[in-house]
Amino acid sequence: MTAIEPVPGSVRRLEWRRAKVRQVIVETSRVKSLLVEVARWQGHQAGQHVDIRLTGEAGYQAQRSYSIASPPEDGLIALTVERVENGEVSPYLVDELRQADQFELRGPIGGYFVWSVAMGGPLCLIAAGSGIAPLMAMLRHRDRQNSRVPAVLLHSSRNLEDVIYRSELDAMARRDPDLRVVTTLTRKQPEGWTGYRRRIDKSMLADACFHLSGIQ
Repeated sequence: MTAIEPVPGSVRRLEWRRAKVRQVIVETSRVKSLLVEVARWQGHQAGQHVDIRLTGEAGYQAQRSYSIASPPEDGLIALTVERVENGEVSPYLVDELRQADQFELRGPIGGYFVWSVAMGGPLCLIAAGSGIAPLMAMLRHRDRQNSRVPAVLLHSSRNLEDVIYRSELDAMARRDPDLRVVTTLTRKQPEGWTGYRRRIDKSMLADACFHLSGIQ
């Protein structure tokens, strides 16, 4: 298992910047990815996140944090948002925000949960639901760099329709023999499903990841 080290460098004050939506991608019935252009963006590392701030007409503000799902190589930042019922921010981002809309953003934030190809591997990535977003940044970075670092993604979803990035992950796994994508469906499985049918546990983790070289 690769050890994650803090990002070197001094801590700097983060400024709020204007982010403009360039594209909205429907991932599932409850999840969308926002591809945004951020003013004076100086780049990020796979695994970092940003803060988003929304301001209402009366001046009321709401702030939430979202992981960056895009790799450092991309010019636009991808933020994958799952609608939380009765939430203040996510329903607006998922249901209301449109191309060319703007909001405030600051980041990137975080240095202990990052990965780059230079760190090596192997990688055992574990996520449930929209928690896959920062791990997708890592897999996309690995893919852009044509890395051969052995990697496994173990991902839990309620049903097949809720698997975020499903088509992209399937395509990655088909063309990359060093990447294994393992999905477990906890509530509903399609006819003929031969994969896991429960929440992630110790036995599943061992089956999925412990064959990787260097993991004991």
